[in-house]
Amino acid sequence: MRRRPLLTSLLAVATATGGLLLADTGPASASTPALSSAAVEVSTAAQLKAALGDARPGATIHLADGTCTGNFKATTPATSGDRITLTGSPRAVLTAGGGYGLHLDGASYWTVSGLTVTGGQKGIVIDTATGVVIDGVTVHDLDMEGVHFRTSSADGVIENSRIYDTGNDGRGMGEGVYVGTANTLSDRSDNVRILDNTIGPDVGGENVDIKEGTSGAQIIGNVFDGSGLTDANYDDSWVDVKGNDVLVQDNTGTNTTNDGYQTHTQRSGWGCGTVFRNNGSDLTGATGDTRLAINVTNYKSTCKTTVYDSNTVTAGKGLTNIPVTS
Repeated sequence: MRRRPLLTSLLAVATATGGLLLADTGPASASTPALSSAAVEVSTAAQLKAALGDARPGATIHLADGTCTGNFKATTPATSGDRITLTGSPRAVLTAGGGYGLHLDGASYWTVSGLTVTGGQKGIVIDTATGVVIDGVTVHDLDMEGVHFRTSSADGVIENSRIYDTGNDGRGMGEGVYVGTANTLSDRSDNVRILDNTIGPDVGGENVDIKEGTSGAQIIGNVFDGSGLTDANYDDSWVDVKGNDVLVQDNTGTNTTNDGYQTHTQRSGWGCGTVFRNNGSDLTGATGDTRLAINVTNYKSTCKTTVYDSNTVTAGKGLTNIPVTS
């Protein structure tokens, strides 16, 4: 799997015994506020909650290896030039007994990297937050979806991450990555990039679901495993695109019940403009009716989808049901 570099450089971590330590950043200047270089080391749930509440633009919070149990929430926005970073290794684990493991609520321009989120209803939820980057995390063992960009959380990124074992409540609502909100056009979680992730196995909904009302998503370089698909809510493909102008490129997928990729129009004028390029689909074992690598359910002159001949398929009934572009 290709690995993209972190979009934000991690700051030095200050360590101390017996609690939460802010690094001495020296005197403030007109161009460098006192907290712009703050770094904090945390190792307990109480310390993490305090650090999330106290964080200011430029801060880095480093979570030590170990398990923090609870629901963790950040609400302070940073800026595009002065991000806030929450980081840890995969052995730094947030475990929720219910609710959301990590909730970025209005916390624009945060970077979350490296750590693990498990347990609870949902893994990482991004609400009303622009420019959030989720990089190199592990998300698993959830009742519902793994990572959700919603309520107009635009320009977000989920990359280099592993998501599996979701949808454990059995309702078929365990998407790996979910963008937008069903049955509304007011959620403009636009331009979300889903890059170089491994999603599945045991994801109890689509690996990626792009909802109506959102535009400009990019789904590139991911590895999909649909062995957890349930068909409970028509989830019978790795990716379901209902938003507009989505790019689906350089992905590979195995283990589906029916198709590899699907497009749908849930609301008039949506599910249009998707481009499929250089995706590899292995439909071995699929038992659904259509069994296509790319099933375009809504193709018409006013709602076009482009499928390039660089896409490939193994097994199943064919590549697609629309004309192929060379």
